[in-house]
Amino acid sequence: MSIVINVDVMLAKRKMKSNELAKRVGISEQNLSILKTGKAKAIRLSTLDAICIALNCQPGDLLEYHPEEE
Repeated sequence: MSIVINVDVMLAKRKMKSNELAKRVGISEQNLSILKTGKAKAIRLSTLDAICIALNCQPGDLLEYHPEEE
């Protein structure tokens, strides 16, 4: 996939653990893991909003575009 979700990078910058973020956002640790590993096919804007609030960041800090090579 050409969209990379950098939740793990922001967690490290904020010195926060995955389980704490999951609790703050209101999602399961398993769903957060799916986001972190890049296996997610979609993310709700409300979830993205909650993650940005919890990590005090912008969506652009979490999402990165990498064009796929042909």
